[in-house]
Amino acid sequence: MSAVREQLPEGRYGRSADERADRKLKIAGAVLGALFLAMIGWFGWHYVGGTKISAEMIKFDVVSDTEVQVHLEIRKDADATGVCTLRSRSEDGAEVGRKDVPVEGSATRQDTVYSIRTTAKATNAELLGCTAR
Repeated sequence: MSAVREQLPEGRYGRSADERADRKLKIAGAVLGALFLAMIGWFGWHYVGGTKISAEMIKFDVVSDTEVQVHLEIRKDADATGVCTLRSRSEDGAEVGRKDVPVEGSATRQDTVYSIRTTAKATNAELLGCTAR
């Protein structure tokens, strides 16, 4: 008995349906990958480029049971105004002081020490963030 061949001769009748589907999937994957990279780039640019005010806490000093001094360096666009929020916590993590610091003026760099009044002895201070108005 002879063996019956169920496949077409290779290369004789063009591409198979599987090869066409693979090519379409590769093209769709490349397009979706490019769109994903473009979206990530846009979000990154918007996050970094959209910030008009940024600050860094240089140091803090617990002056007394009711006061913490925070040394901030603020960088901003010349026309930007806004607010930076400072917070102080006690040893158990409870918030004992908070202060909103206005950011104004035409100077693009401000280096200032701010005082936060506290309701109990603080063990740290932190910069929560800055927002432009």
